[in-house]
Amino acid sequence: MDDIKNRKYVGRLIYAVLTERKKVREAIMLFPESSDKSIECAYHALIHLEADEDLRYKSYEYREEQDDYLEFIAETLSQGKSLPRNIIADYEPYYKGIAHKWESTSKGFWKEFLRFINI
Repeated sequence: MDDIKNRKYVGRLIYAVLTERKKVREAIMLFPESSDKSIECAYHALIHLEADEDLRYKSYEYREEQDDYLEFIAETLSQGKSLPRNIIADYEPYYKGIAHKWESTSKGFWKEFLRFINI
């Protein structure tokens, strides 16, 4: 039951980012601690959004595609459903859970972000 509740919450967080009511960093810091692969995938999809800021600025098509992808993730999670296995599999090689809980400051965010992009 907690997984469904957390998925719905994460779906709302992603919608808040897409509608610019929350910044990516703020939404990431609010993610629930979870071992649910769908939630972990959504977490890293948002980190990827932040990492692509320059590309999103340069390419309208890329921004639209990424926003549609995140909207699909948000819609699926908002219904309490698990993300499709192929989406989860796309992100699995790059992460091991949600790692932001150890330090919820901007320094912690950037440390996690740099770890995610392998710097």
